[in-house]
Amino acid sequence: MKTFHGRLGAALAALALATTAACGGDPAPAAGEPVTLTFLVDNSETTLATAKAVVDAFQPANPDIKIEIETRPQGTEGDNVVKTRLSTGDMTDMFWYNSGSLLQALNPAQSMADLTGDPALANVQDSYLSVVTQGGKAYGVPISTAGGGGILYNRKVYADLGLQPPKTWAEFTANNEKVKAAGLTPVISTFKDTWTSQLFVLGDFYNVHTALPNFAADYTANKAKYAATPAAMTGFQRLADVHQKGFLNKGFGSATLDEGLRMLVEGKGAHYPMLSFLLPPLLKDYPQVATDIGFFGIPGDDPARNGATIWEPAAVYVARSTEHLAAVKKFLAFVASPAGTDAQTKAVAPAGPYRVKGSKLPEDAIQVAKDLQAYIDRDATAPALEFLSPVKGPALEQITVAVGSGLTPAAEGAAQYDQDVAKQAKQLGLAGW
Repeated sequence: MKTFHGRLGAALAALALATTAACGGDPAPAAGEPVTLTFLVDNSETTLATAKAVVDAFQPANPDIKIEIETRPQGTEGDNVVKTRLSTGDMTDMFWYNSGSLLQALNPAQSMADLTGDPALANVQDSYLSVVTQGGKAYGVPISTAGGGGILYNRKVYADLGLQPPKTWAEFTANNEKVKAAGLTPVISTFKDTWTSQLFVLGDFYNVHTALPNFAADYTANKAKYAATPAAMTGFQRLADVHQKGFLNKGFGSATLDEGLRMLVEGKGAHYPMLSFLLPPLLKDYPQVATDIGFFGIPGDDPARNGATIWEPAAVYVARSTEHLAAVKKFLAFVASPAGTDAQTKAVAPAGPYRVKGSKLPEDAIQVAKDLQAYIDRDATAPALEFLSPVKGPALEQITVAVGSGLTPAAEGAAQYDQDVAKQAKQLGLAGW
């Protein structure tokens, strides 16, 4: 059994360790002294290629800093790995993880190094900082690109039928009628992969935010509901409308994401509500994706307020337990620099714009990235709701499948989702629920 003095000694040692961590880890090593940093990323092919490219580009100019990449699973299993390693103090020096509301679940004030005002953030676009900020403190730098959540469309089909990207829902409906008359599928749906059914709802958030700038805050505080807010309910109605008008592909209930993407690329369908992130991996087998597929935001009702919902890039965060804070910050500054984004571009075709000042898309960037850049350039974007609020119910994809299949009316689906999110908000312990 430990003696009182033994327990006291252990407590003092723990306190000293906590104090060191709070001050940013051990002092930086002397100039020229080698440092080895560890970097945790998920094991997807794109993530690994991006991380390796940035590390390889950084190290020649920083020979005294060696970076070792570790991998974790994707999805929920990977989320649990990150949470466990942070809570036990066993996290790598830095790690790649989602930005936005998912950051809150990691308790950054206790588990991560505060980067507020640090030179590592000097090149980060101001509009991105909100999605890596909790409690007024910034914790990460962007890695990879922003992506669009809206309508992917076949530009050759549009050219053949003399169509223009719509700026209103009425124009979108008119385009769909012309596509249908030409014997093609107007709107591709792939409900076998249930998550793909959500885009008309999630991608419509730019229109919600434009109409109601405080919706995200009110929604988080339980002061706004989908079913009781016409602007928010519209996404469910749009989903129901395309089914009611007969715009969907045959067999949409059993169609898969891969089948939907192939239909779009081959010109058998004109529109696919989807995320732009999914296109770069197709380039190997379908090089025409680079030029034939474009992007536009879910159209609203006012052409003067046309815009798009974006999914912000993930971030690289610093574990509070790192013993090499100065070296880690040096790497983060490189990640969030034009040189860092150039390295990423060489490894993975950008699916959208970078969120780093001075970074530009290459001339041969895929068309969807250029289309999304145009929205950002005219300040006509809003982050998806999940980047502004931690409230997202787990049953949304089942609800949107039912609404999009004509089984559940739009208003009823919105009400079901309000009930679904209430359960999650209570589990999170949010005020007002």
